[in-house]
Amino acid sequence: MMGESSPYTSWLEINLNAIQNNVRQFKRLTNKAVMAVLKANAYGHGVTGVARAVAEAGADWCAVARLEEALALRKKGINLPILVLGYTQVECIPAAIEHDISLAVFDAAVTQQYLEKIQQHGGRLKVHVKIDTGMGRLGLFPQEGLDFISWLQQQPGIEVEGLFTHFARADEPALITTPQQIKLFKELVQRLEAANRRPRWVHACNSAGVFNYPEAYFDMVRPGISLYGLNPSAETQIPSDFSPALTWKTRLVSVKNYPPGYGISYSHIYTTSANERIGVIAIGYADNYRRTNGNIALVAGKRVNVVGRVCMDQSMVQLDRLPEARVGDEVVLIGHQADAFISADEVAAIWKTANYEVVANLADRLPRIYV
Repeated sequence: MMGESSPYTSWLEINLNAIQNNVRQFKRLTNKAVMAVLKANAYGHGVTGVARAVAEAGADWCAVARLEEALALRKKGINLPILVLGYTQVECIPAAIEHDISLAVFDAAVTQQYLEKIQQHGGRLKVHVKIDTGMGRLGLFPQEGLDFISWLQQQPGIEVEGLFTHFARADEPALITTPQQIKLFKELVQRLEAANRRPRWVHACNSAGVFNYPEAYFDMVRPGISLYGLNPSAETQIPSDFSPALTWKTRLVSVKNYPPGYGISYSHIYTTSANERIGVIAIGYADNYRRTNGNIALVAGKRVNVVGRVCMDQSMVQLDRLPEARVGDEVVLIGHQADAFISADEVAAIWKTANYEVVANLADRLPRIYV
């Protein structure tokens, strides 16, 4: 760990051993190929370092949301097969072919435009056909799948290497939504098999799907949030052999004693009620530390309250219980310090959002330190 010698005022420590352990746990649990989802800067964990780590741990594929993310990985020397899960501009088809990047296709008219671009440019584009079994987002309807794939497999310049769907409520196992989605998807796969049209890679399960629906593993699983050791939801918790990878740290940069009635930060939404010891930490909303009441931090292994309005680059903490706190001390916003712990789930609850949003939005200006 960087510890007290860290040159940074605010930073993230990413435990790559934890991420590699989580990849291996997914492979052990499913006995299937693993496509590591690395979109959104690897859910805020730093995509290049994470991509190298998952490749070393045995991930078979990786996935991103946009072609520019995939091209950035190729530029960094990542050679794993890459699938772009979202939309790709027609003008970018030559780049996808040149850099051996697989694209999702989910619209017949757009796919026709891809074919025309391939004819102009040459080469062979690898694609995975996406099916909308109930997500209500991208994808062909299941009843369109057989005819579309049969047609696409006959087009020059296209290799249909995959078929996939995405679950809307796999993290809510008490509901019937996901079994219904699995049924529709399996029926399509069976029709494709009967017609000798089944692509090599069939995949459906996100993290929650892996934990709750082993009948939907198919050829490959596609974990995202739990690759980083985080829970898909309150209803679906990671097993004990998965580990969180991210610690969010900052520092005390000021400690002062204030008299009663002194306003703290913008708008004076907090005013001292007695003589109070107030610290300033080097974190703010520009780092995606939300301007929300109820924020907490760890100082000297104890929980302290964030008080006053969060500023762009700084926030204030109440230190009356910590006379030992000094300028330069490490402060933890997510993770462990001594025996205390703040989880991404707890921060998400304070911010009234999901842990996905907490980590994925952590600012680029926060250095990612791999440990």
